[in-house]
Amino acid sequence: MTRTRNGKDGPTIIKKYANRRLYDTGRSSYVTLNDLCEMVKEGHDFVVQDAKSGKDITRSVLTQIIVDQESQGENLLPTNFLRTLIGFYGDNVQNFIPGYLEQTLDIFVKNQERVREQINKSFEGMRTMEGMFPGIPSLEDMRRQNMEMFEKTMKMMSPFGTSYGESQKDDSKKGK
Repeated sequence: MTRTRNGKDGPTIIKKYANRRLYDTGRSSYVTLNDLCEMVKEGHDFVVQDAKSGKDITRSVLTQIIVDQESQGENLLPTNFLRTLIGFYGDNVQNFIPGYLEQTLDIFVKNQERVREQINKSFEGMRTMEGMFPGIPSLEDMRRQNMEMFEKTMKMMSPFGTSYGESQKDDSKKGK
């Protein structure tokens, strides 16, 4: 669930000025990329607009937040994933990738919430490790399922029928 910080309907408008400063119109104050990162984590909805043109630049600002987080050592995106993702730019499957990634991440988030709920319930009432997580797949099982789904999708979309990571493995064997 997203919410606004300013208590009004609709997302908070953040203006980005030519001097690279960000202004939160809901709070009438300047903010930083770190502030926007916290707003995302807290579930606050916002849109970033170029102050001069009014153009929506939310995507590029969110991307900058990811770049900043990655450069601070909080690595979330594996290098091979980034290479594969970059390879899809200009490809005929480019239009399918955003929806696929969004759907996969939604599934992961739903599973993550179930695991957290089960852990909380387990710590409240159970004293032993046996049976703590009945019916809940392990994180390794969820990772494996997500990778299998990703590989199947990539294989379907690949003109040569190779799966994700296969070409990188072949290249490393050849000394490339």
